[in-house]
Amino acid sequence: MSSPALSAARPGTIYELRFRSLFDTGRALAFPCDAHGKVDESRLSEQARHNYQRARKVIGKDWATPMVLALVN
Repeated sequence: MSSPALSAARPGTIYELRFRSLFDTGRALAFPCDAHGKVDESRLSEQARHNYQRARKVIGKDWATPMVLALVN
């Protein structure tokens, strides 16, 4: 997964994988990831891991295809 936001990223940038709701404007789920969108599930809380796995299963039904965002420190 890639995003235009990655083109401006600098070393040490923090990334998140964001799933936007298809039905509730402004609602999203976000998870820490690497620059390529890989989420280390072992670092997530049990609830976050559940939310991440569920979001991945219902892409296109409840959640849009996730985007990798570079966050400003």
